Amino acid sequence: MTKQNLRIVFMGTPDFAVESLRALVEGGYNVVAAITMPDKPIGRHQTELSQSPVKQYAIEQGIPVFQPERLKDPSFIEQLSALNADLQVVVAFRMLPEVVWNMPRLGTFNLHAALLPQYRGAAPINWAIINGDTETGITTFFLDHDIDTGQVIQRVPVPILDTDNVEDVHDKLMILGAKLVVETIDNILNDNITPIPQSQLLTDQPLHHAPKIFKDTCRINWTWGVKRCYDFVRGLSPYPAAWTELVDEAGKHTVLKLYATAKEFTTPQEPIGTVVSDGKTFFKIALSDGYLSLNTLQLAGKKRMNVADFLRGFKINGTLCVE
Repeated sequence: MTKQNLRIVFMGTPDFAVESLRALVEGGYNVVAAITMPDKPIGRHQTELSQSPVKQYAIEQGIPVFQPERLKDPSFIEQLSALNADLQVVVAFRMLPEVVWNMPRLGTFNLHAALLPQYRGAAPINWAIINGDTETGITTFFLDHDIDTGQVIQRVPVPILDTDNVEDVHDKLMILGAKLVVETIDNILNDNITPIPQSQLLTDQPLHHAPKIFKDTCRINWTWGVKRCYDFVRGLSPYPAAWTELVDEAGKHTVLKLYATAKEFTTPQEPIGTVVSDGKTFFKIALSDGYLSLNTLQLAGKKRMNVADFLRGFKINGTLCVE
């Protein structure tokens, strides 16, 4: 069998998935359908519908698109079965029921943005950076009954720089991931794979998980110290963004989002959480082992801006702290 007659069904939603779909289309692979999320109502009156990036690209390429509300819906299962797929490729999509992932004769594989078995879950890029890791990677693996536990096909390590935020790592993994998807399909076609149970890839390192991130997850704890706070901010930047509350002398609390910071290791004289600023060029927080300079930030109701622009419109009267 060749790539031209291998029938592939692609499943995905965001831009991260589009790169892999584009690599298949431009590589001459036979993508017979794209499965993606239903259109979302947007706008003030929820009257407009937003299409997923995968849907937009698939339509441009003339690829049939299916958008089931429920993946177990009998009518969708019938449509999927009629496609007679040899292989299903999943990139940034929902958890699939067995009736879906077990359908193709060659199985269903997923591209995961971490080196499995590390960081199983919905937010692997965020948690790898939050935890201060210096390496992450991408993994292709066959789906099975549980989330991100299937046998590994291939893994590629990718360094995380100390200055990288989520967007930086996302873009690196998106591009390399598309290449790995193509390589994995070629190896499946050539019967050149030896899937490895994840239990055989365990090391003496503790397993980290990557659960979904909620608003409360994003609140920064200023007792953590400079390094951990720095990693926390970049692990949530640019989205959903770490946040804190700015408190003035009158006790007024204002939400402040943080996007980029800088580390300064020293012994502060001020209590933890105290704001130190010259009112013009810097705005930093005293911590147990130094200061965290807030370089890009956003006050509630205002635009995201750099610290100099922020201070031009923000007058400091009295002592400020963060909580």
